[in-house]
Amino acid sequence: SPLFGGIHLRPEATGFGAVYMAQHAIEGKLKQSLEGTRCAVSGSGNVAQYASKMLIQLGAKVVCVSDSNGVLLFQDGMTNADLEQIIVAKTVERARLSSLETRVSGKYIPNQSPWTLPDLNARFAFPCATQNEIDEKAANMLIQNGAMGVFEGANLPVTTEGQEVLRANRDVLYIPGKAANAGGVGVSCLEMSQNASRTYWKRDKVAGMLKDMMAGIYKQMKDNAGEDGTLEEGCNRAGFLKVAHALKELGWVY
Repeated sequence: SPLFGGIHLRPEATGFGAVYMAQHAIEGKLKQSLEGTRCAVSGSGNVAQYASKMLIQLGAKVVCVSDSNGVLLFQDGMTNADLEQIIVAKTVERARLSSLETRVSGKYIPNQSPWTLPDLNARFAFPCATQNEIDEKAANMLIQNGAMGVFEGANLPVTTEGQEVLRANRDVLYIPGKAANAGGVGVSCLEMSQNASRTYWKRDKVAGMLKDMMAGIYKQMKDNAGEDGTLEEGCNRAGFLKVAHALKELGWVY
């Protein structure tokens, strides 16, 4: 066990959690599976790396990752060997994706993001790079190209105008970051609990707790959405009610 705290899966938690959330929504709302589907991931940092890893593990095809200079496009899906090269480049070599074209099966496209590629073929989108990366034009293009879900791995990656496009297409799943990327802060809370109790949890235990956490968040969204609401609406309602109930219990409102 570690000498000074720490918990298994903290680096992976945000990316893994976003994929678990997508899995619940896709199976629950669309009655489909992630297996075999084409998924677009933006970014190539921590969240994007582990979202890609879990997507591949679940049988999905990761068709791209990106950095601020361009996109690595994998028409046939990224392999585990490709992902390992990306992780080494970003965590060890501190290199740009442009340096990887001869080391991976993908094609490098400079000066683009996944969301500016007019012919991007992806059923589900995982923006994991930065805020405001999917604007109105990009959201429309995703939907026109057949996307059926957007799951925010980054914080606020969809602009206000982009959100309106997604809301106008109510058959497209849209789960905002306060739910989709909650696995990261959730496992941080688990880490504090573990350390405060002077215990050490094995990887399998933390993995199960992360899965249960994301399943619980999805259930709150689904329950609060009701029969006619979207998952985003359910997410907002659940968040509001949690804060309102806390204020009441503290005696700050009556």
